[in-house]
Amino acid sequence: MGWPRRILVTAGLATVAAGATLGLGRFSYAPMPDRADLLNPDRYPIQTAFDVLGRRVSRAEADRLNGTEAGRKELSAASGAVAIDPAMVERGRQAFYQETFGNEVFLTDVMGMLDGGLTPTQVALAVAKLGGQGTTNLQVAMARDVRIGDRTYRKGELVPTGLDVPKGGAFIIGIKTFSDRGHLRMGITCALCHAAVDPGTGKVVEGAPNTDLNAGLLMALAKNSSAYFMHASVPEADAKPAAEPEHTGSTGTGLALPDAEAVEAATKVQVASWPPGSFDSSADRVTNPTSIPSSFSAHGEPYSWSGREAVGPFAGLSSLNNNVHAANSDTTQLAAAAPWLFGMEPERYLGIVLRGAATDAFRYKPDGTVAPSEVLRRVDPTPASPGLNSYAVLPTYPATNYVTDNGLFTSVSGEPVNHANNAMSAFQNLLHPPAAKRDSATVQAGRAVFEKAGCGGCHAGPALTNHRIIPAAEIGTEPTRAKAGAKMEARLSPPTLFATDTPFPQPANPVIVPVPLEGDKLAQVQLAWGQGGTEGGYKVPNLVGLAWTAPYLHDSGIAVGPDSANQLGVPGTLYRGIAPDPSNSLRSLVDRDQRAKVIASNKSSDTARTARVTGEGHAYWADAGTGVSRQDQDALIAYLLSIDTLTEPAATP
Repeated sequence: MGWPRRILVTAGLATVAAGATLGLGRFSYAPMPDRADLLNPDRYPIQTAFDVLGRRVSRAEADRLNGTEAGRKELSAASGAVAIDPAMVERGRQAFYQETFGNEVFLTDVMGMLDGGLTPTQVALAVAKLGGQGTTNLQVAMARDVRIGDRTYRKGELVPTGLDVPKGGAFIIGIKTFSDRGHLRMGITCALCHAAVDPGTGKVVEGAPNTDLNAGLLMALAKNSSAYFMHASVPEADAKPAAEPEHTGSTGTGLALPDAEAVEAATKVQVASWPPGSFDSSADRVTNPTSIPSSFSAHGEPYSWSGREAVGPFAGLSSLNNNVHAANSDTTQLAAAAPWLFGMEPERYLGIVLRGAATDAFRYKPDGTVAPSEVLRRVDPTPASPGLNSYAVLPTYPATNYVTDNGLFTSVSGEPVNHANNAMSAFQNLLHPPAAKRDSATVQAGRAVFEKAGCGGCHAGPALTNHRIIPAAEIGTEPTRAKAGAKMEARLSPPTLFATDTPFPQPANPVIVPVPLEGDKLAQVQLAWGQGGTEGGYKVPNLVGLAWTAPYLHDSGIAVGPDSANQLGVPGTLYRGIAPDPSNSLRSLVDRDQRAKVIASNKSSDTARTARVTGEGHAYWADAGTGVSRQDQDALIAYLLSIDTLTEPAATP
């Protein structure tokens, strides 16, 4: 479909939406590109018939197991088995692009993403101005002035959002728009972070991280950034009011809340410090963003920057998919855990989150007669579960569970619990980046340097990871990030999940499946979470698709632009709207002299220091100091950038 036709379709959809508002009252839309619009339409073949709590079962093995009663039990839903077939994969792709699990309510009505500096009208105008050419970084004009720290974004000023619109498209990838009886909402899907437009062709690369998504700035420009204060270093949230405490009116004893303007201003500064392409997924009240990972996930377990998503279906990948929406896109569900996570009573916590809500019905009014929890209860679209999103709830909620941070599984009515997350895992495990251009002789020489330098000691296996967690002190990275999950140990339950055929909404007495975790596996998971007396750690990342994932290191700190002399670190690249160059950035990963310059640049930036982005750690070199010539270093980089599929063709995704 050419862009003129798509623009007309956009107008048509708007007309339909208006009609739906007057008639049925509801309408929603999220784009999903055709295969012809993809730069990487090819996928690994489906070779795994079942996933059983992270164990891959081939079709041949499944046939053998189905021949015995014990084998059929192992492949049953009551054992946590997930059957994989083309229909499952297609459901995963659809969910990847279009499933929000209801987060549009929190993002719109509580956080006010559409009521701050950027508005739907300005976004629509920005897309229309593209004229079908597409972009990797939609520039949207400010609708009003917004102050963030010492910086004021002025009305009319263009803001680099990092939102992607493919060539010939008229919609933003990963954004789902809802019209609900005249009320416009915006939700996000996995594709917002884990699909990207190729700047050369304008086509979509499924699974590539959106490395310039300016998530932190977008949240800072929202009306109620305070709804995300628990993901930032905001001591103002602990302060008691200097004057007479505010009261709920429902208790008569008072609900003391901190100064609203101080919390809002501090939260905006903290989240705005995140480098584009980063996100702070840890509700530990410390600003510590990490790079958005790719979804080239086959054999890349464990998942997340620390490897904390390591058990359960698809070796933790379903857990990662779940927690994006069960823990990060709706902070109201954290109220029950606020006493041990944040040292706050649930009402005080919800009071801070809801006090500035964009929609009046969602707003807690300190001078009114309704407590924050009652405000939430009255507007909750999912009254059978905590928070605002669509959740199946384990009996152990809100205790931490190594399969789910909080005992919640985002689920879709009418299909099994957690099904969409499992389907997305099956889909993601088939993705690989576009074929890389390579000089075979140079790549072969680079592989030899890779082995000689000892890189294969950690980067081994089909996806070039040994699946291990490295202690923070050993890897040498910023230490506070690795402790992000430590407080969750205060309320810890055994890892469990629902049987995979459990319907949603869930029945009164669902089947609960225990997830085995013992020995070295338990020790590794505790290290990933910063629990069990450890100081936390970082996972060994897989190396498939490095050409699409710059900047490097868990904190995005190793970033170098096309001008390697002057575009150094996040201050010289991401903060200036300059895309890191993969080759130059990889050189700074393996060359200590170049790395020192990058670290110095990061340390010179107040914003980078706020975000705790340093570029330090992973002091494993392939440079003159280890006897590697510049020519060999070039070959090593060429090899690393050539990795576009699993290195062991027989591996089963």
